[in-house]
Amino acid sequence: MPRIRHGVVMLAALLATGCSSGVGAASPAPSPRTSAPVSVSPPPPSPSARPSGSLAERTLAAMSLRDKVAQLFTIVVWGQKAGAASKENEARYGVGTPAQVVEKFRPGGVILFDWAGNVSGASQVAALTTGLREAAARSGEAPLMIGVDQENGLVSRLKSLVTTFPGASEIGETGKTANARDVARATGEELRDLGISLDFAPVADVNINPRNPVIGPRAYGSDPGKVAAMVGAAVDGFHAADVASVAKHFPGHGDTSVDSHTGLPVITHSKTQWRKLDAPPFRAAIAHDVDAIMSAHVVMPKLDPSGDPATLSHRILTGLLREELGFDGVISTDALDMAGVRKKYGDAEVAVRAVLAGADVLLMPPNLPKAYDAVLDAVKSGRISERRIDESVLRILRLKEKRGVFGPIRTDPGALKSAAHRKVAERVFAVVR
Repeated sequence: MPRIRHGVVMLAALLATGCSSGVGAASPAPSPRTSAPVSVSPPPPSPSARPSGSLAERTLAAMSLRDKVAQLFTIVVWGQKAGAASKENEARYGVGTPAQVVEKFRPGGVILFDWAGNVSGASQVAALTTGLREAAARSGEAPLMIGVDQENGLVSRLKSLVTTFPGASEIGETGKTANARDVARATGEELRDLGISLDFAPVADVNINPRNPVIGPRAYGSDPGKVAAMVGAAVDGFHAADVASVAKHFPGHGDTSVDSHTGLPVITHSKTQWRKLDAPPFRAAIAHDVDAIMSAHVVMPKLDPSGDPATLSHRILTGLLREELGFDGVISTDALDMAGVRKKYGDAEVAVRAVLAGADVLLMPPNLPKAYDAVLDAVKSGRISERRIDESVLRILRLKEKRGVFGPIRTDPGALKSAAHRKVAERVFAVVR
């Protein structure tokens, strides 16, 4: 996902944010709570604005156009504390603290990163997520979805705060989908204890190119059928923890020798090859009711001859993902600050084109005010219909409702690294070492 930061080792630094469940050891019982949990619940929609329908539908009906557009964005905030000022926030958003950023822009989500100073300790992360949700509750109708890139292995944004689990390639080597399920469930439980409701995982790419500089061991393997089974099991595991999962990177980032963080990869798979090699894990994720699917900043000219990356391609996001595969969940872009999506259009136009292509969540725009204004102006001019915005916002709100983000959300940082979770890690590591 995001670009290189602070000289971290090359591959790790470049890495981000529906099959049979197989056989294996039974899932351990949920870990015991070892500290007093903390909860925060946003207020319900105003009674005067409540039509009949689901909570998501009632919330949408109470939102202004400006708030609906804001709901599309998932952003980065800088700092360890919701109320502590950062020069980076001031430079990017015009306000100092993470809480003030949320109150000012009312984004749909925040994604946490170690390089943004969001991660130093378990209690600190839990306090930060609680403070951000409280800020959202003070400022708007919709609650805040807080996510993280915790794939395990190379991409582990929470590092030593959580149990060290094997990465996808190691899990794939075990041949047991129960291991993928159990690791995802345990990971999800620890995220939930920190107040994080969404994980940008699992990776659903099939790593068929040994020169791939960006996926590699992040994938479960190179066999589409085996990867599909692992992905489906991982989605089940996240759901068992009541954490939203995001399969990535559609339509497939496994056969490239170019890193989309620094360039624009071109993959020449025909539609027949794509259906055979790339699509199976995404079909499996959808079959297992995955919450969201992330787009890839890759060009597939035989799927869309326009030359646009998949993130900006209506043929790929709407034609293939929505219509052919039948996915009606949330589509998220990969990070919009990556070079692969910024080569052809400016940062404002990229946000508009992603929505027109079919994306619901606009992840990490490099200039939030510019991207937000561009989408809002596109709606006001009629280039994007308000109905199209409503479709995306309703998907986002339904996801939040399904995963309990409307609250209350309980944090329990003392429950991390439980004996049950360590046993899961030890069991899988014992097979691959």
